[in-house]
Amino acid sequence: MPRPPLTALLGLSLALAHAGAMQAAAAATHASGAGASIASQDGGQVAKVCTRHVRRGKLLGRVVSDSELRTSPLPRPSGDIRVYSINYKEELKTNIYNPDGSYNVEAAKEIAHVFRCRRTGEEHEIDPRLLTILSHVNDRFGGRPIELLSGYRFQRKMTSNHFHGTAADIRIAGVRVRDLRTFVHSLDSGGMGVGFYPRVRFIHVDVRPAPSFRWIDNSRSNPDSSDKQPPRGWKRKKLES
Repeated sequence: MPRPPLTALLGLSLALAHAGAMQAAAAATHASGAGASIASQDGGQVAKVCTRHVRRGKLLGRVVSDSELRTSPLPRPSGDIRVYSINYKEELKTNIYNPDGSYNVEAAKEIAHVFRCRRTGEEHEIDPRLLTILSHVNDRFGGRPIELLSGYRFQRKMTSNHFHGTAADIRIAGVRVRDLRTFVHSLDSGGMGVGFYPRVRFIHVDVRPAPSFRWIDNSRSNPDSSDKQPPRGWKRKKLES
């Protein structure tokens, strides 16, 4: 058989390389919780990334452009947080600030307890930047309890923001999830992730290194997926008698 022309071989090689790079980029973005930007070969960051991933539904994600971010500084919130844990049926009302304006360490401990992992009971400090966002949400919606579906997760997927105490899945009774999402978007001056889950009716909000990221996940939630299970080898602590 005659050998294909050299130009055809080069074209095929370039096409395969491009396809492989696109697949790797999409996989890297999904593996990081649909919130990572993708580094270019020269060490820079791609300005915008749009990914589609089909897995029990459709996930659409994108990096937020600078023009969409808040440009004016956020005012200081009241510090009030009223949160209700769906998993533990516990409600906490506290203030993350002391009267002198300093950070309230005891309140942070109380919040960490309410945010504890629903599978293991493990606790982790919750990032103060996330608590500031939740206080703004509290102020905007009249102090209605923020329903916490998932806070800290002691899980196998350690790249998840939930594992690092920097994420919360939330909703508010009587408030449309789209309205809650719109308000949280307005708080973003860079370094936030906001996910919208219309089928389960909640939003995910996290703090992260810039750039900010947005996504919509139309899949059915699977709170018991393997990556959300406790790390292998973990054993529940025995209660002391």
